Amino acid sequence: MGARVDVTPAAAELMRSLRGQHGPLMFHQSGGCCDGSSPMCYLEGEFRTGSSDVLLEELRIDGVDEPISFWMSTSQFEAWKHTHLTVDVVPGRGSGFSLEAPEGVRFLIRSRVLTPEELAALAS
Repeated sequence: MGARVDVTPAAAELMRSLRGQHGPLMFHQSGGCCDGSSPMCYLEGEFRTGSSDVLLEELRIDGVDEPISFWMSTSQFEAWKHTHLTVDVVPGRGSGFSLEAPEGVRFLIRSRVLTPEELAALAS
């Protein structure tokens, strides 16, 4: 089955480090306030999700015991539902709300349009 969200090796390494420092993690894809449209990393449950959010993926990261949930608002998902997201990490300070902010790096989304085959796999 296809995936809506993947991570780069650098992002996975940062997730392992943040998990070791803080505990279980989650992401919510920002819709544009604060740090643009960056993926925001929180302690699991620190960002309250509800019926206005879509769970895009349960990321399985080697070296992290539990999956890392990746969420997006329903309205934003409507615009991005044909898109595959890759979480990456780049130098520079991101938003103060995201756990990686003190590390001198920030998470970043790289995106591409899903292929017809990927869309079919996700629909099944």
